[in-house]
Amino acid sequence: MTIKKTILLRTRIAFLVVFISSVAIIIKIAHIQFVQGSKWKKVAEVGGLEYRSIKPTRGNIYTDNGSLLATSLPFYRVAFDPCVVDKEVLQAGIDSLTHLLANFYKDKSAQAYKKLIYDARGANKRYIALNRQQINYQQKKMMSKWPIFQKGRWKGGVIFEKVEKRLHPFRNLAFRTVGFINENEYGAGLEYSFNKELKGVEGRALYQKTVGGNWKMVYDGSEVRPVHGYDIVTTIDVNLQDVAQNTLLKALQKEEADYGCVIVMEVQTGEIKAISNLSRVYSKEYTETYNYAVGNQGAREPGSTFKLVSMMALLEETTLELTDSIETGEGQCRFYDRIMRDIKRGGYGKISIQEAFEKSSNVGISKLVDSVFKKKPQKFIDYIHKVGLAKPLGFQMTGEGLPVVKSPKDPSWSGVTLPWMSIGYELKITPLQILTLYNAIANNGKCIQPIIVKKIKQANRTIKEFNGVVLNKKLCSNKTLAKLKTMLEGVVERGTARSIQNSSYKIAGKSGTAQKFVDGRYTNNWCTSFVGYFPAEAPRYSCIVVVDNPKGFRQCGSNVTAPVFKEIADKIAAKDIDMNNTFVKEDKDKNSFLRSSVGKKTDFIQVCHALNIAYTDNIDEEWVRTTVQGNTITWQPIGNNSEKQVPNVIGMTLKDALFLLENRGLSVVVQGKGKVRTQSLLPGEQAKKGRSIVLKLDFFQN
Repeated sequence: MTIKKTILLRTRIAFLVVFISSVAIIIKIAHIQFVQGSKWKKVAEVGGLEYRSIKPTRGNIYTDNGSLLATSLPFYRVAFDPCVVDKEVLQAGIDSLTHLLANFYKDKSAQAYKKLIYDARGANKRYIALNRQQINYQQKKMMSKWPIFQKGRWKGGVIFEKVEKRLHPFRNLAFRTVGFINENEYGAGLEYSFNKELKGVEGRALYQKTVGGNWKMVYDGSEVRPVHGYDIVTTIDVNLQDVAQNTLLKALQKEEADYGCVIVMEVQTGEIKAISNLSRVYSKEYTETYNYAVGNQGAREPGSTFKLVSMMALLEETTLELTDSIETGEGQCRFYDRIMRDIKRGGYGKISIQEAFEKSSNVGISKLVDSVFKKKPQKFIDYIHKVGLAKPLGFQMTGEGLPVVKSPKDPSWSGVTLPWMSIGYELKITPLQILTLYNAIANNGKCIQPIIVKKIKQANRTIKEFNGVVLNKKLCSNKTLAKLKTMLEGVVERGTARSIQNSSYKIAGKSGTAQKFVDGRYTNNWCTSFVGYFPAEAPRYSCIVVVDNPKGFRQCGSNVTAPVFKEIADKIAAKDIDMNNTFVKEDKDKNSFLRSSVGKKTDFIQVCHALNIAYTDNIDEEWVRTTVQGNTITWQPIGNNSEKQVPNVIGMTLKDALFLLENRGLSVVVQGKGKVRTQSLLPGEQAKKGRSIVLKLDFFQN
């Protein structure tokens, strides 16, 4: 064979091999495309599958009477799977559906929605977001009845993607106390402190990633349902919270202060009924940004409110009597290189120990403490530890401030530390810790750990219940306790807070004014406070008010915070059933107090039974006016019982009038004391929510 023929043969063989290989590749491509296409398509889809978490519904936060402080409401984003809808169903309902979508969202025309749906169906898209706007549950119910959508998820293609939002029905009321939680599970307040209980347990399900980066659930039977969060029931009384917060706000705006806080506590239980923290964000605008009542930023030198601890230590350690005297001279006393001064120019001279406390004499208190504890300062510090002010309370909310109490071993301890500490300097304590001490005095020496959450529950089932733990069964002897109570009452009756003396009930407490320590020195800015309890003769509530850096003419606790305390106490007394007893007046004629009285019939019947007064139950009404026929009480209707009308409350006690009027949404302004004498809105007028009504009260004879 010639060389030429050999080359030609090899060329033909190579061509044949290439041809056969090309044909094989084409056949393989065709086989993959047409025979194995569905298989590889499924493989590609499986590549977009992923197990993802399902968020549980977060638990609710309730007030003490079951009102909602925070809840999660369902909202929805509307998506659509155009491929599951039958052609006939789609053609029959598409015009109506797109018209409804266009009218509802108002972002594009009906024709644009129609094109969007048909384009997606043509491209075999199994998921399209119709609109990113979220709708509420009622709107979801409405949409579920629309053409095509009414056939549901699997035949109508509609996909309602649930999104939960946290709602606060009382808006800014106790906002910082309720708190928040973010996506990283960091936050503040009750939402953060009880996040473990509130958040529940996440579920799991298989999701598929669709065009556009969205995810849809694949219902393959492997879903694990989420466990919804528990609810928590707080001790907050929303009415007292409203009183405390609004009263504090008014005072802060008046004084142009930097911040302020109020805590109202129930004496016997330690339950916090109101807690408000407001700080200035603009000239006279305030909001809740930090919990000064509890947190580290609120831990300050307490000033004169700490003198209660000094007096307790003195009375426990010595045989001093309140009538014993102390020489305060002209209001100045030198301790080493520093001078202690009283607020009164010229001083108080020689006064009793009780007067030294009531007048808040810095010189008197510091001289007494220095004379008794100078050689044994640790003994004085031991008393601070005994009353619980040297360590955190173990409060239920995260972020409780740490108290700072020196010991004689500290390098910063000096010869002036003890006298200055005795009047509330050179140590730091939070308002909640100071209030807990005063609450213990009101509670006959028993120190209760404050609580703000009463229950953790699931529906009607209680999971866990909380009660105030007794931190100290007896802070001091009964003899000392009686003297401390006498002095606290004397502060209001004769001392620095005599301007808030109340003829209806007694207040016991102590004002405080502490010079602020900034950048290593004491400034001319002040932190003012008043803490106490009421009614002093049978304490039901304790309360502390703090106003930081007031700008008014008189920057002291007796002028700034004591009036706030009294206003809060007065409003609480007006609302509290036990403090505002309907039948308080005595009368020689045992049934004369029922003559022409107005109130709840069941209350009158209860009194009639107790006093053995005859009555005739002649009408079926809840609220009545009494009349006397001989020795028998009968009832007359007061009229205007419709919830849409202003009722006739003339002659009622304040607590009954408030109940009727506030339940109709009216805003009540009270002037005077006693029973309702006049009302600014006439009975029968329309009771519009938020409308103001002025009640003038007097101890008039009916």
